[in-house]
Amino acid sequence: MEPLVVDPALLEPLPEPSLRGTGRMLPRSRDPRENYPNFITAERLHGTQGVETIAEGAVELRGTGRSVDADHLIYRPNEDEVEGTGNVVLRRDEDTMRGPKMRLRLDDNVGYFEQPQYSISRLGIGQVPIPGKTPVPGSGEAERLNFEGEGLYRMRKATYSTCSAESRDWFAEVDELSLDFNREVGEAKNALVRLGGVPIFYAPWMSFSLNNERKSGILAPSIGSTSQGGLDFTQPVYWNIAPNMDATFAPRWIERRGVQLGAEFRYLQPNYNGQIVNQYLPNDKIYRDDRYAYTVQHNHNLGGGFSGFVNYSGVSDSRYFGDLSTRLALVTQTYMLQQGGLNYSAGWWSANVTATRYDAPQDHGQTVLPGIYSRYPQATLMASRPDLPLGTTFAFGGEYVDFTHPTAVIGQRWMAYPQISLPLQTTAFSFTPKVGVHVSRYLLDRQPSGTPDYISRNVPIASLDSMVTLERDIEWLGRKDTVQTLEPRLYYVYIPRRDQSQIPVFDTAATGYGVTQIFSENRYAGNDRIGDANQLTAMVSSRLIDSASGHQMLTAGIGQRYYFTDQYVTLPGEVPRTGRSADLLALLGGQVADRAGVDALLQYNPRDRRMEAFNVAGRYRPEAGKVINAAYRYTRDQVDQFDVSAQWPVWGGWHGVGRYNYSMRDGRVVEAVAGVEYDGGCWVARAVTHRIATTDNNSNTAFFFQLELNGFSRIGSNPLDLLKRNIPGYGRVNQPVADPIFGTY
Repeated sequence: MEPLVVDPALLEPLPEPSLRGTGRMLPRSRDPRENYPNFITAERLHGTQGVETIAEGAVELRGTGRSVDADHLIYRPNEDEVEGTGNVVLRRDEDTMRGPKMRLRLDDNVGYFEQPQYSISRLGIGQVPIPGKTPVPGSGEAERLNFEGEGLYRMRKATYSTCSAESRDWFAEVDELSLDFNREVGEAKNALVRLGGVPIFYAPWMSFSLNNERKSGILAPSIGSTSQGGLDFTQPVYWNIAPNMDATFAPRWIERRGVQLGAEFRYLQPNYNGQIVNQYLPNDKIYRDDRYAYTVQHNHNLGGGFSGFVNYSGVSDSRYFGDLSTRLALVTQTYMLQQGGLNYSAGWWSANVTATRYDAPQDHGQTVLPGIYSRYPQATLMASRPDLPLGTTFAFGGEYVDFTHPTAVIGQRWMAYPQISLPLQTTAFSFTPKVGVHVSRYLLDRQPSGTPDYISRNVPIASLDSMVTLERDIEWLGRKDTVQTLEPRLYYVYIPRRDQSQIPVFDTAATGYGVTQIFSENRYAGNDRIGDANQLTAMVSSRLIDSASGHQMLTAGIGQRYYFTDQYVTLPGEVPRTGRSADLLALLGGQVADRAGVDALLQYNPRDRRMEAFNVAGRYRPEAGKVINAAYRYTRDQVDQFDVSAQWPVWGGWHGVGRYNYSMRDGRVVEAVAGVEYDGGCWVARAVTHRIATTDNNSNTAFFFQLELNGFSRIGSNPLDLLKRNIPGYGRVNQPVADPIFGTY
């Protein structure tokens, strides 16, 4: 037997075991069925094995996801209890607490900490980090902190802030503070909020979210002023009824008008969702009458391809939004949509039945708004089969409508439009001939004397669409992987003349003249007029495409429509066209430089040598929080406006925001916004002035001031929706993971 030979190097003494030191505990999931060990290092260790271990001098206890440092520590393994004194530091996952004395049962997180300084993560103890969600810790000091179970903390004589310990600009002083990371709710008693040491807010009791999500309670009030209402104060109260259902009650006091009651109810289910909004102002002191507005919206998936919807709104008078709203879209709103319907989809065909009414609210002393036709009911049928023999495609559109009106001609309209096309396409060439016939029948009432009550109309329609696509590789803005295309397109339409002068106009209007309209068959929107056509549209366009991503960087084009016959079919009051060419259209849109873009459309009348319309909009956004927009809109005899808006850092944490929309045709400001924002890191202050023109040649001016304590509360009136609407590309300087407040006021 060979003798055993041992390498002398293996006989050297092994190094002393040690724990690898780190100041940060990484979250780790724990299996409650496993008994994970704890490790202790110290200058001196003694005690009774299995009963008590006493450690002294530079003590460190480590376990799964936690560590305890102290000058003196007693560990009782049977109770899994730690008692530390002298410079005690507890770390659990992302949390840190330090103070003179602590006693804690590690497994069930029960115990206390005397005079701690704490930083507790919003993620919650023991929770797994969510990708893309960065927890924001709350921190402060307390006279005593009690551990009351996993994720449960109660403090006495404490402070709380979401600022860092190095720059705690704001904090709340509370007699008692409870942090429940299981329910993700914080509660405080006798809370005094200080900003820069100055008291700004007091509440005998308050509740706040620990995860930036909504919760029941009193939201921060909205305080502002308007030129038409004076001081304006809203106190919203939020009720988080269920994860898929909530309600907000918003009593609003308007100095010169009275008290307005507002409520919003929202619900969301797998097969349906909706909201109900109501506002009521009894006995407006200026208007001298009750005023109200309401909206009911509901969408429902009934299964089996069926779905339904309701969209019903109303308002007390035509001046309601102009007097009480600060949104331009509402200030200019005159008709209220009241609609409901049932839809069915079967893949290649679909059908729906709707009932539609536009309510025209009136107002004493104002011009009576003309009524709009109601449709009770309207039934449509749409079908498309692109997989027919020989590569042909079949499409069908059908409709039945019963039009009602208090005074004008009423009647029923039937319409069917079957079409068949043959798309022929190669890599560089496409050619699509199409033919169809538009069939209409009218059964009318209240027609003028001598005009028939029954009218039929059959209009054949033929078109031919062709396009060539040519490509080449170029270099653009330093990018060598850029493809430039050249795409000439010809579109011919033939529709014979049909006398339609005796057909009433229920829902039809001219579509205008633009890039989309010149490639459409009918120059009218609606079925009461089918315009005669013998015309050719020619356009050439070019695109710049990033070949690596397929992103379209820039588009430019020029086109024109040519007529071979005079116009015959017209709307009432419309002057028929006699020229052989339409206006010239030119467009440019996309990225013209790094982080800068432009969109422009020019409509030029070569016959009269004048510009009919010109719209141009430019934008520059080098990074989030920096954006400049500029636009000019011109339509002959209608619109002549320029519009600029911006958000830009000024100095330090200061940001300027603003918009100026001016109508040179009317000689007045349409809408203007001016304000500043200050980002203090863990808090933001906003002061914004908003002026908006109303329909009666007056204006309404409002002032917003808001103090936002990140992840805690918002105090004042919220201008965020206003800034997002008025400044395209606006970004919040303190964008949170989620919005803690439902609704804005």
